[in-house]
Amino acid sequence: MDNQNDIISRMNEKFSTMSKSHKAIAAYITDHYDQAVFMTAAKLGETLGISESTVVRFASGIGYDGYPEFQKALEDWVKNKLNSVQRIDAKYGRSTQSEILTSVLTSDMNKIADTIENLDPIAFEAAVDTILAAKHVYIVGIRSCEPLADFLSFYLTMIRGDVCLVRTTSASETFEQMIRVNEEDVVIGISFPRYSMRTLKAMEFARDRNAKVITITDTVHSPMNLYSSCNLLARSDMVSIVDSLVAPLSVINALVVALCLKCPQDVKANLEALEEAWGNYQVYLNDEINFIDEEPMLNYPLMKEEKKDE
Repeated sequence: MDNQNDIISRMNEKFSTMSKSHKAIAAYITDHYDQAVFMTAAKLGETLGISESTVVRFASGIGYDGYPEFQKALEDWVKNKLNSVQRIDAKYGRSTQSEILTSVLTSDMNKIADTIENLDPIAFEAAVDTILAAKHVYIVGIRSCEPLADFLSFYLTMIRGDVCLVRTTSASETFEQMIRVNEEDVVIGISFPRYSMRTLKAMEFARDRNAKVITITDTVHSPMNLYSSCNLLARSDMVSIVDSLVAPLSVINALVVALCLKCPQDVKANLEALEEAWGNYQVYLNDEINFIDEEPMLNYPLMKEEKKDE
């Protein structure tokens, strides 16, 4: 299957120009493809509270001759998705566990090298400055990107205040948590193929409210870039049925370190306050590491110098 012309790619490509009802159809299919594949146009319309004719026009709008051809394309895409395990078996079926380990880690190393080569340093610097200058920071990452959003939120909270991790199981919940976003704020969206329609809607909402928008995504062709002026690109190909998030996590690590080095005194004060709270309320036992004394993030640039002197 041509990944640039599959049904999900077609919907992503045209999402920004769709009507509200067509966006609702695209979002539902992306998030519930396993159910949508069995629905007639009438049933899909009934589920979403729109007319059957609107569903048929949606299919035509993304390049299919009619709903039957659209449904067949969706069926092919779902089959391809479900056949991932068979592809893994074909690639690794006769490999030893050690060979699988080496192959996957080598693949991840290549993704990081590719990210280093293609990530725009000017965009990275702009992202750091924008995050520090914003009144509020909203972070949106859904499905497989949720751990990345959690990680970024955890460390940003140690660096600065007013960080909101948008947790959501529906588009309506997204807007409920972002209802106060404005031009003084920044929204960081994290999404990789299959791009989350809920994340795309959050980015569109942020742009419409004149907030700064930063995206962490895979390529310049990502639909996430439609709503952002600051794009951090990290390669994330499917090595199996699991998305490779190594390169995106490395970019987030770099963001955290750069932010720490921009305001080391603030970070130190925040960590000292946390250390005092942990001690007062016995959050950690005595055998936990002393984060303040170690100051691993603040000393990051000095570690290389110390090793050279040894």
